[in-house]
Amino acid sequence: MYIPAQFDEPRIDLLHDAIRKNGFATVVSMTADGLVASHAPLMLDPDPAPYGTLIGHLAKANPHARAADPRVQTLVIFQGPDGYITPSYYPAKQEHGKVVPTWNYTAIHAYGTLEVFDDPARLLAVVTRLTNLHEAKRAQAWAVSDAPDAFVQGMLRGIIGIALPIARLEGKVKMSQNRPAADQNGVIEGLRLDGQPDLAGAVARAVSR
Repeated sequence: MYIPAQFDEPRIDLLHDAIRKNGFATVVSMTADGLVASHAPLMLDPDPAPYGTLIGHLAKANPHARAADPRVQTLVIFQGPDGYITPSYYPAKQEHGKVVPTWNYTAIHAYGTLEVFDDPARLLAVVTRLTNLHEAKRAQAWAVSDAPDAFVQGMLRGIIGIALPIARLEGKVKMSQNRPAADQNGVIEGLRLDGQPDLAGAVARAVSR
């Protein structure tokens, strides 16, 4: 990924936090027929240090996992807040007019060799952990054990587990850090007024780090 110095985010703890908050990834692998991409919820284990391991599952009918070339690292992409930035946010527009639109965004790239597994006990552990993770905020959380065991076992036969020990981790946070302070403040205020508080907050955090 092309990362100019002002947009580089090398802090592993912050990248891990962003991965956990996002939870949904694009998985890209090389196969004998070329590149293939799948989209899946993934969870992050901290081991092995320093980057950890991404874990999830795909449909067994999806050829992705079994076709991935183990000689070529798989790329997993997580994307954070993003959005269009109008030049109208910049005080510089009124001062000299030498401004253009851009797009602010966060992207995290994780690289590693994709591992595949179909052991029923391990698959059950993965889907149980994923379910508990995403049900945790609900007042009446659903659990895998709420479904009949025979039904769950049948569903497990329809998936294949994936794990990616992360060999390399990159983070890019492009949030107006290259603009003067007045323009940065204009972006934050403009996004808030335009009903994008999450992106405004991301800009504020990036320019204050």
